[in-house]
Amino acid sequence: MSPVKYFILILFFCGFSTHSQNVLPAAYLTEQYFPLLKNQRIAIFSNHTGMVGDEHLVDLLLRNGFDVIGIFAPEHGFRGTADAGEHVSNSVDEKTGLPIFSLYQGGKGLVGQDILEKFDVLVVDIQDVGTRFYTYYITMVKLMDVCALNNKEMIILDRPNPNGHYVDGPILDMEHKSGVGWLPIPVVHGMTLGELALMVNGEGWLPEGRTCPLEVVTCENYTHQTLYKVPIAPSPNLPNMKSIYLYPSLCYFEATPVSLGRGTSKPFQVYGHPNMKGYDFSFTPKSMPGAKNPPQLNKECFGVDLSGLSDEEILKKGIDLSYLIEAYQNLNLGDHFFRPFFEKLIGVDYVRKMIIQGKSADEIKNRWADDVEKFKARRKKYLLYKE
Repeated sequence: MSPVKYFILILFFCGFSTHSQNVLPAAYLTEQYFPLLKNQRIAIFSNHTGMVGDEHLVDLLLRNGFDVIGIFAPEHGFRGTADAGEHVSNSVDEKTGLPIFSLYQGGKGLVGQDILEKFDVLVVDIQDVGTRFYTYYITMVKLMDVCALNNKEMIILDRPNPNGHYVDGPILDMEHKSGVGWLPIPVVHGMTLGELALMVNGEGWLPEGRTCPLEVVTCENYTHQTLYKVPIAPSPNLPNMKSIYLYPSLCYFEATPVSLGRGTSKPFQVYGHPNMKGYDFSFTPKSMPGAKNPPQLNKECFGVDLSGLSDEEILKKGIDLSYLIEAYQNLNLGDHFFRPFFEKLIGVDYVRKMIIQGKSADEIKNRWADDVEKFKARRKKYLLYKE
């Protein structure tokens, strides 16, 4: 047993596990992946979530004498502090002196030939939250294609999915493929990044049916019924588990005039608008790190505070469009409530139409129920963990 793994297990049995449960992400299982990296030139796709105890994977590998040539950084940057969609430049990691290659510079984010020539294997270690519009998996899939085209191996150090206990939402109509929806999967796919990468290869989802040379190192003591609590906030506006659980239900407000709490202490836990009526609760979005210019900046918004809901209540409902429908009906803007971005988030045309027709959240959920069952059957052979 590795020293890091032993230390984490001791913490667990003393009641102080950094994960509040006996689950070990793959990055802790050094005896499983150190042999794969021997005599390899290594690039790493990670960010601030790629921690092994109190040490980042990059530092762990360097300390053990591995040849790390650089770091690929996703949306929000390597340190996880940039706004959603913000241009992030190439830079140098101050601690290690390693180059950081940004994959979120506002353009296509392709890896240059000069960088490709420097590494043999690409290690992926990043905490995802299991939704189709969360961009880390999209960056991973793009890197899979880079590896496929250039015969580079990808090694995924898998991490649990905090929304991995269910599948919900419509499968993306690929007519709406975008930077917030890349694969024909439901809004909540219930898979780890390792499982999803296996499915990308197995279903031929890379361009021209390419296949990425792939190795997945699995987590220990994780199943799809594990309610995994992430030890580090994965991005600036998902600061706690409440926001992560509500994210699949509230993200659609990004395509409306309604604020979902960016620029407050409760992003993805509240929603409101200056013109919403009948609510006692209010909040005022301010400019802050991770939300420099949030919707409804400096305007008092009236609406709903969901932060007091129990986790059990949120988890029982899965995706709940009743919040969106309630705000739509309250503001009475008709189709002007929705922006074209809405279809990119929800992934299909019919949801907007059904809301305008006055359909309930349950009626809409029933419409995509077949999608959920079809996807669960299709993904089954790629699952690495018990359902």
